[in-house]
Amino acid sequence: MSYDFVDVTDLEPGGPGGMVRFVRKRLGAQAFGFNYFILPPGSEGREHDHADTNLEEVYFVVRGSGTMRVDEDDVELRPGRFLRVDPASTRVPTAGDDGLEFVTFGAPIGAPYEPPPWG
Repeated sequence: MSYDFVDVTDLEPGGPGGMVRFVRKRLGAQAFGFNYFILPPGSEGREHDHADTNLEEVYFVVRGSGTMRVDEDDVELRPGRFLRVDPASTRVPTAGDDGLEFVTFGAPIGAPYEPPPWG
């Protein structure tokens, strides 16, 4: 078959606190990473960076609201907003009162993408 599809509602919760839906793994995509995140109201995601893999990430907010702390700055997150983050920058999302749903896309700068075994 020349295509695959999956609905977010058909994916099992995974990752820390069950906030991740492992879309890339389910579809078998190999060129870049992407996953769907659902953060309950007032919850905080995992603080991290990608300095070790030089992975640049783009976040797209689907619904809800919140903030993304990038290094020392808080960036407002709202539906329709894209946010790109450098690999070495520390980031952590926090959901607002109505929760937060977003998609992440990532690939290493200047190197082929290698899918991680966990997702």
